[in-house]
Amino acid sequence: MARAALVQMVSSANTAENLQQAEQLLKQARDNEADLVLLPENFAFMGLHEQDKLAISEVYGVGPIQERLSRLAKELRLWVIAGTIPLKSNGSKVRASCLVYDDQGKCAARYDKIHLFDVKVSSGEAYQESMSIERGHDLALVETPIGKIGLTVCYDLRFPELYQLLMLEGAQLFTVPSAFTAVTGLAHWEILLRARAIENLCYVLAANQGGQHENGRSTFGHSMIIDPWGRILTQKEKGPGIVVADIDLHNQKELRQNFPCLDHHVLNL
Repeated sequence: MARAALVQMVSSANTAENLQQAEQLLKQARDNEADLVLLPENFAFMGLHEQDKLAISEVYGVGPIQERLSRLAKELRLWVIAGTIPLKSNGSKVRASCLVYDDQGKCAARYDKIHLFDVKVSSGEAYQESMSIERGHDLALVETPIGKIGLTVCYDLRFPELYQLLMLEGAQLFTVPSAFTAVTGLAHWEILLRARAIENLCYVLAANQGGQHENGRSTFGHSMIIDPWGRILTQKEKGPGIVVADIDLHNQKELRQNFPCLDHHVLNL
């Protein structure tokens, strides 16, 4: 049996401070005997404006954010799924990239967020990620010490076909680093996470931002780990911190054998 940890943060526009806090929380996860840790979306930078991320974006494989995470993964002997990092694309935008570092500090996988959050949440709260982000196109899965993970990010959660495709490719767990808003989180966060777990008989690891940010954005928190039957194993409601839970793939295998709904599909994707 392996152990997973989630990091919840309230990230600011100060990258150095965010990275320092992430380091301390990763060390807490190591002290709690985690094998793998998931950071939230935008863990290193939550800018005052949507396009501020362009100024701190990095070339894939090079830059202080990536180098810091790689070093920490190696020093702490942890697998680290690094939320999202703004990586330069071929044009004037960036990719919202989720990078996975193994316990030797090597980048084992990359997923570029596919679904972009271009919505009006309420009369005074609107978002347009496509102004600064170029969407990705490819599925990404990675073998880790806690199982085979299908990588997703935040708004992806509303598109169940993505998760079914990842399950059909062998995913045993899904990771969902997020910066879910307080409004949409209250309405839909737990429901959607538990649905993705139940539909696919997969574990779901969802690390969210959780508080009031200096740019005026309020994020929902409630980072949680959900088992394949849809049960919440652990969660943190608000503020920075970590949660941990054990991942039991043997129990998941038995569940899938006894309740073989994954073998009963009659519609082709």
